[in-house]
Amino acid sequence: QVQLVESGGGLVQAGGSLRLSCAASGHSSNTYMMGWFRQPPGQERRFVAAINRSGSSTYYGGYVKGRFTISRDNDTVYLQMNSLKPEDTAVYYCAADRYYSGTYYDTGGLPDYWGQGTQVTVSS
Repeated sequence: QVQLVESGGGLVQAGGSLRLSCAASGHSSNTYMMGWFRQPPGQERRFVAAINRSGSSTYYGGYVKGRFTISRDNDTVYLQMNSLKPEDTAVYYCAADRYYSGTYYDTGGLPDYWGQGTQVTVSS
């Protein structure tokens, strides 16, 4: 099992920045991939970014590439979000998996482990 605890959400004006953090505890074999998904109000959960254990490979959803950066320090993953837009408003979920495939998550695949989510609200 893996426990994931997010922090860093909040309210920010459009054009601003936020940094999300997620700390994992539990069996390290289940955190080969760590990443982020988000769920805007009334919409389905959608892939944001993923990173492998060493940090040598990252993958982004097309709509955030260039504005968001994922990074990792052991079993803590970060999401630096810049140039935020009102449409980035969502609950952001940290996720972990035993395997890593950016294309799998970007095409609707879901990881095994989830955090409780943190709210990000971007005002216009």
